[in-house]
Amino acid sequence: MSAVKQTKKKLVFVTGNARKLEEVRTIFVGDKCVDVEAKKLDLPEFQGEPDDIAREKCKLAAKEVSGPVITEDTCLCFNALGGLPGPYIKWFLEKLGHDGLNRLLVGFDDKTANAVCTFAYSTGNPSDEIVLFKGITPGRIVPARGPPNFGWDPIFQPDGFDKTYAELSKSVKNEISHRGKALQALKEYFKQ
Repeated sequence: MSAVKQTKKKLVFVTGNARKLEEVRTIFVGDKCVDVEAKKLDLPEFQGEPDDIAREKCKLAAKEVSGPVITEDTCLCFNALGGLPGPYIKWFLEKLGHDGLNRLLVGFDDKTANAVCTFAYSTGNPSDEIVLFKGITPGRIVPARGPPNFGWDPIFQPDGFDKTYAELSKSVKNEISHRGKALQALKEYFKQ
């Protein structure tokens, strides 16, 4: 009886962010069915609702790569601001910094927020539907604590913890984070 050799699915993660790639690879470590490689593409930044943004970005990435891809979109949604800055957090952080993001909530008692990550997967075939995998971690916005080298991690304290994302160990963060949850769902999808 001959053993059936399982081939790993080659998957291009469209990102230029080395830290995101590291988190993705860490979560997929030991996975026997997926091999993740990164490719940086200069894709347009879409506006709209997070799911629509994720689908459009993935569709365009699949066309550029001509094969299976995953793209990732992250939102930081302040409940007091009706979900803003949401998918625009990158620019808000760039323009305002950690202190400025905190100042957005000065007039509000509600400092709660949701960290949301959406991974979009395309087989590369334009006629196939793009599949979304979402992870949400509730928490609150706090004055910056911890290393300031990974986006808004220093100002987001997940519920049930007394540390910000930036202060947590990588293993704990990967287990509870919005990105970790979305990737877990993606990983389960590939095992089917």
